Amino acid sequence: MTQDVNIRNATVPPARKSWFPFNAEQTINILSEFGPLVTMFVVNAMAGIEAGTWALIITTLMAIGVMFYMFHRPPIFPLIASSVTVVFAGLTLVTGDPMWVQIKVTIFNALFAVFLIGGLFVKHNFFQYVFEKTFRYTDEGWNKFTWSFALFFFLTAIANEYVRRVYVEDHLYEILGHEMSGVNVWILFKVAIVLPVSGIYAWVLTRLMQKYRLPDPAHE
Repeated sequence: MTQDVNIRNATVPPARKSWFPFNAEQTINILSEFGPLVTMFVVNAMAGIEAGTWALIITTLMAIGVMFYMFHRPPIFPLIASSVTVVFAGLTLVTGDPMWVQIKVTIFNALFAVFLIGGLFVKHNFFQYVFEKTFRYTDEGWNKFTWSFALFFFLTAIANEYVRRVYVEDHLYEILGHEMSGVNVWILFKVAIVLPVSGIYAWVLTRLMQKYRLPDPAHE
């Protein structure tokens, strides 16, 4: 239990906090989302979509295990996202069609954006409920934070569906001088574009949210 408390309460050193405002739990959440995708990209390029999908499932389950080990509980959002990933990856293995693991992003991001907006209308802010122990913002701040991420999820759902439909699996495409299948183009898009854009977006938004931040109870 001591390990759990230390990890959750660990603060980011001031020198690093200016450019990396995420604590240990948030960092693990980010790695659990994109680590399996990077593994899938490498394995898919070397051994094909079936092996790549197995790599995605195994590393996703490993990420869930790491979350339980580090925090003795599953962070809610990563657990939901990881569970959906495993289900759709399983459908890809059963059907042999990579469409399932690709379309999961479109469906999940679009539905999650609707869920976030719906929560705001009924006065139940999901992000406030999940992250209020990590971040302390005013109600106005939480609402703006949630609206911003809902829009971001909608945009990533649209971008994902565009790439999925344009770059099909049974064709080869020349990207930066290398031939890639449609699935590898899609994974490259997720890793090389969505990953850094998501990180930059979260970083910028977190910095902008500082004006809505409430004092730490320990210093009140």
